[in-house]
Amino acid sequence: MAFNERVGDITRYADLSSVPTVRRLRDNALVERLRKAVSFEYVTIGGLDLEGYEFGLSQSIDSDMPPHYMEAYFAEKMSPRDPLVAVGKTRKTTYTEEEAFDLISPPQRLLYLSRAHGVRNRILFPLSRKDIVYGAVCFTNARPFTQGECEFLSLMAEPLHTAVTKPIMDRFAADQLRLTKGELLCLKMAGRGLTSEEISNESDYALETINSYLKSATRKLGASNRLQAVAEAIRRRLID
Repeated sequence: MAFNERVGDITRYADLSSVPTVRRLRDNALVERLRKAVSFEYVTIGGLDLEGYEFGLSQSIDSDMPPHYMEAYFAEKMSPRDPLVAVGKTRKTTYTEEEAFDLISPPQRLLYLSRAHGVRNRILFPLSRKDIVYGAVCFTNARPFTQGECEFLSLMAEPLHTAVTKPIMDRFAADQLRLTKGELLCLKMAGRGLTSEEISNESDYALETINSYLKSATRKLGASNRLQAVAEAIRRRLID
């Protein structure tokens, strides 16, 4: 798995499967502002809130870690054997690699790669929805993070993940969930507080079609009702 240095304009990719899975994170304003608040060496943002792209599946990674480290890590399929990742797929609270190593012994090769490339004191912040850990943010540092730094980074992990993955989610989330234009329009109008009858008056859709679209969108979003579907669509940045 190559470490793609230049992903470029995300719109040039036809679908999500065409986007490089491991991407070089560079010139990110939020990352640089975070560095001014809390000193850290490297950061990795993993996973998307989409089925098949969750954290731990190595399908979406943005990182500024050393390129040779990343290339070796994924070429040698370290992710499934990395205790930090293995524990993170089910744990919803912050933890360090030291804590993960106490639970699962790390491969010697992983320890060597980390020493050779200066990847030290990793700490992982899992992000979950319902019972699913869909993403995570990992920071590294030359020294262990203080409790205050951990608390601050914990607050910033989700906004950072959202900001970094926004271009991909904006471009591909609706397609990946197989939401149609009609379903998205009805969700957007329902999000404005309109009833099915009011949506029908403001659109070209019949009342029966609108109810069908909203029911279908609710199912695709894994929601139990229209209100939850709208909230989920907003959370996933599918509608404003």
